[in-house]
Amino acid sequence: MNQSVSPPALPIPTPRISLVDLARGVALMAMVVFHFAYDLSYFGLIDTDVPGEPGWRWFARIIAGSFLTLVGISLVLATQGGLNRAAFLKRLAMVAGAALIVTVATRFAMPQAYIFFGILHHVAVASVLGLAFIRAPVIVLIVAALFCFALPVLVHHPALDAAWLDTPWLAFLGLSPIAVRSADFVPVFPWFGCVLGGMALARAVLGRAKLPGWTLWNPDDHLARLLRWCGRRSLAFYLIHQPVLIGAILLAIQILPVTPPQERALRITYQRTCETLRIPDAACAESYACTVAALKREGLWRGVLDNALTAQERERTTALTQACFRAP
Repeated sequence: MNQSVSPPALPIPTPRISLVDLARGVALMAMVVFHFAYDLSYFGLIDTDVPGEPGWRWFARIIAGSFLTLVGISLVLATQGGLNRAAFLKRLAMVAGAALIVTVATRFAMPQAYIFFGILHHVAVASVLGLAFIRAPVIVLIVAALFCFALPVLVHHPALDAAWLDTPWLAFLGLSPIAVRSADFVPVFPWFGCVLGGMALARAVLGRAKLPGWTLWNPDDHLARLLRWCGRRSLAFYLIHQPVLIGAILLAIQILPVTPPQERALRITYQRTCETLRIPDAACAESYACTVAALKREGLWRGVLDNALTAQERERTTALTQACFRAP
């Protein structure tokens, strides 16, 4: 007796929400702004210490939080009709591979602050952890997100002995009070809370009988199309934007009349000395110009910039600097 065999059920694709791609594109543009400022600061082309300035640090955190929230939203959208394991594993392999590239590249470029668990590492781990919450009720997702945000504080309660969390190989958890030196550090806690928050938002929206009108919004102007295009290629955009920015900055330094980083750093040090000695700005500028002219006149300027002075030359440099300080 012949029996008909039904084909295996395939995941039902969820309509792509343009607003998610648009939001991801906006986050990418914000990331470019931050990294451009970071690179200018790193090469000494601006006076602002971007990594240490509170406003810029909060800006970076907002960008990271928005990316991870969108990861949670995208995870729910991608599994709404069922988990497509092949597509999921392919995407996971791409993100994990990109994270490895970032680690290897920064290990050579900046060994003292290389990226061992940055945003891409977190996305890869969060994508796997998020599968455990795919079918969780919205209230469970919200509670779990709050727990993630609170855990770094809770484990440091005096009643708990959490010294074992200070082990370097557990640093990626984000539960150790020891500061981590890395150009981009996005630990599991509290940042996984953003992913769970995005999942809660997506589940709350998609669980309605009728999708809200904003989910169907599809702006079609040139800027929106560009942002959506970038948002759909976020991984490739992330990998290439920094090499492009750094290359452009290095090229500009070669062809434009840009103050060399060593000279800018020296001027900043000079200005800080003036502030410590309470020397007015006008007098400080006059003293600096006097010092530079004297050092160039005696052939010491290049040695100062390259930090290649002999002991005798250092004494002479100090004498010239002190003489110019007294001049105003």
